[in-house]
Amino acid sequence: MPYKTRILLIEDEEDIAALIKLQAEVSGYSLHVEIDGINGYLACERILPDLIILDVMLPGENGFDVCRKIKNNPRLKHVPVLMLSAKDKEIDIILGLELGADDYVSKPFSPKVLFSKVKAILRRSAVTTKTKKNFSFGEFNVDVDRYLLYKNNLILSVTLSEFGILKRLLANKGKVLTRNQLIDDVNNDDAYIVDRNIDVHIASLRKKLGPNFDWIETVRGIGYRFRDLLPKVGQ
Repeated sequence: MPYKTRILLIEDEEDIAALIKLQAEVSGYSLHVEIDGINGYLACERILPDLIILDVMLPGENGFDVCRKIKNNPRLKHVPVLMLSAKDKEIDIILGLELGADDYVSKPFSPKVLFSKVKAILRRSAVTTKTKKNFSFGEFNVDVDRYLLYKNNLILSVTLSEFGILKRLLANKGKVLTRNQLIDDVNNDDAYIVDRNIDVHIASLRKKLGPNFDWIETVRGIGYRFRDLLPKVGQ
C-alpha cells in the first residue's frame, strides 16, 4: 500500500472537521481528528504526523499553547503547523506565526483553498527535509528531523543526550572524537552533558544498539569513534 501523508486535525467543531476530513480524503491524505488541545497534543506525540492543522479556540488547552508545546518538543518541532481561527485580528495572526506556525487561515474558509495551502506547506517541508541528512547503518535508521532511532522499522527509545551523541558520531563516521568535542557539540545542539556522564550515555547507547556488533569504538585515552564498516555475516 502506498504511503499516505498523515495529517492531524485538532478541531472541536464537528461540521468544520467533517468538511476538512472530506477534502483530505479527496486530496489523498490520511487524516486523524482530535477535538481538544490536551488530547490533540498527545496525538501529535503518538502519531508523529507529517502536518498538523490546529484550531486556536479549543477546549482543554488553546491552539497557541499547543503550538508552543509542539515547537518546544525536539521530536515535533520540525512538523509543519497550519493554524485555523475565527480570530482574524492581526495580533492573533502574528502570535501564531511567531510561535512557529507555517500559515494561518481565518474562518470561514474554503476547504479547497485550505488544502492548497496544505500542499504548499508540504512541498516546502519536503525541500527542507532533503537538506537535512539522515543516517543508516546495519539494521538501524536515524531520522534526524524527528529525533528517532529505528531498528528494523521499530522505534528505539533514546534520550536527547544519547541521540545527540549518536548523531555527532555518525556525522563523523570513522573519525575519533574526543569527549570534549562530543560534549561541546551536543551542548550546542539539543541537550546538556558533562564529562563525568558521557561514558554512561555511551554505555547506554551500546546496550540499545545491541550485542551483535560494537558500532561505537572506544579509542583509549582519546575518545570515541563510530566504526566505518559493516559487521560481518554472523557477527
